[in-house]
Amino acid sequence: MKKVKLIKLSALILLTGLISCESLVDDMNTDLNNPTDASATLILTGAELGNISVQEGHLARVASMWSGYFTGTDRQYKDIYSYNVTGASFNDVWQFVYQGVVEQTKLVISKSEVTNNRLVQGIAKIIRANALATAAASWGDIPYSEAANITAFPNPAFEPQLQVYGKLQILLDEAIADLESGIGTSPGVADIHFAGDATKWKAAAYTLKSRLYMETKEYALAYAATAKGIATPATSWVVTHGTTLNVNENLMYAFIARSRVGDINSSLALAPKLLNPADAMYHGNAKTDETARFNHHFITVSTTGTVIPVSPNTNSIATSRGLFGQSAPYSLVTYSENMLTAAESAARTLGFTTGLEKLNAYRAYLNTGGDLDATYKTGTYSYKYEPYIAADFAAGGIVNKDGLSADQALLKEILMERYLTFNGQILGFNDLRRTRNETFGVKLTPSAGSVLPERMVYSEAEVNSNTSAPNPVPGVFVPTPVNMK
Repeated sequence: MKKVKLIKLSALILLTGLISCESLVDDMNTDLNNPTDASATLILTGAELGNISVQEGHLARVASMWSGYFTGTDRQYKDIYSYNVTGASFNDVWQFVYQGVVEQTKLVISKSEVTNNRLVQGIAKIIRANALATAAASWGDIPYSEAANITAFPNPAFEPQLQVYGKLQILLDEAIADLESGIGTSPGVADIHFAGDATKWKAAAYTLKSRLYMETKEYALAYAATAKGIATPATSWVVTHGTTLNVNENLMYAFIARSRVGDINSSLALAPKLLNPADAMYHGNAKTDETARFNHHFITVSTTGTVIPVSPNTNSIATSRGLFGQSAPYSLVTYSENMLTAAESAARTLGFTTGLEKLNAYRAYLNTGGDLDATYKTGTYSYKYEPYIAADFAAGGIVNKDGLSADQALLKEILMERYLTFNGQILGFNDLRRTRNETFGVKLTPSAGSVLPERMVYSEAEVNSNTSAPNPVPGVFVPTPVNMK
């Protein structure tokens, strides 16, 4: 996190590409010989790119391996899959969080305050909240108030995880107030997500608030936030991608299908078993046909005579664009998440009837094709998500073969739907840890040993340079505070 120089947008993008090979841009019109300053809108673009690297890059791959979505099969990913991981593996991600997002949004906000551009300030605060929320969920205690101020705080304090969550809620409330003020000039296309649309950013902020309340198990507050969250699929906060090599590709595609072929597949993963109608663990039933979703998410790959049982779907042709295709969008904060959070939080706080109503609303969305790419809605692959009724959750019902209470069976179904929907996202790892000790949570078998991972490992560079870093450094199997209760 420490640094001694200001990062201009051009330098940030160059650094991102050099460090991680995950930059989304290349050869922009910048003067690398004059990195003295940049406008708030240009720096905003850089912060958004930094956040994409946090959410869609290495951290998401590790979370997916530890969540039963991916299998690490070669080089360091084989070791990471078996939970043999060091802090050095997370140096780049930590840098993206604090240099790529926190410091850059601090600059955006300070510059926008001069012109009283509250619209840009609000957007920057949401970007910062997204990155720091992911960091807090992944690592636990993290620097917050003293971050990105090396002159005043050369060794920024690590604040308690729950305290950080509370401050992030305040930050999001500030962002919403900024957006509601109607004051400020739109950054236009410099905002690569919503082009400065305050209404869309406000909805994303509320869904992000609901996510944080879920992670702190404040379910009534989570439910309340969803009422103002993302209300349509078209207004989901996603990363849009293209087909230009090393410029705007989906980062999962770039890693799995091109730059590191063979390092990751899904051959031992849980998720494809649950989605595959031919598997004994198939999640479907008389009212649920997962054929299209299975084929959209996963594929069987044959190369040089070797057949991989199943792999993340990186198909990128006109008739088949997989979930991780070259130009496939990547989810950050979405309509699906908002609906599923409403379903789970309602079931926990308002009871069975409301929870089922919310789940059926989501199933109705799935029954129209949901988040499937258009190439998987053509009829080649079938899908069906008929509404459930109360009897389906009674003992012996089609979604209650384990003799759970109806309330528990409903929560189990909602959590399973969240698990399958969040394939390839850090959210899946967060959910598994949050519900691991509950009877109805998704049950994952460790890929090595008998204990499941509970956190990412702190950046080695940060631990070695910041005297305020935790000592001793907690290991991968130590739950973060929110998941200890």
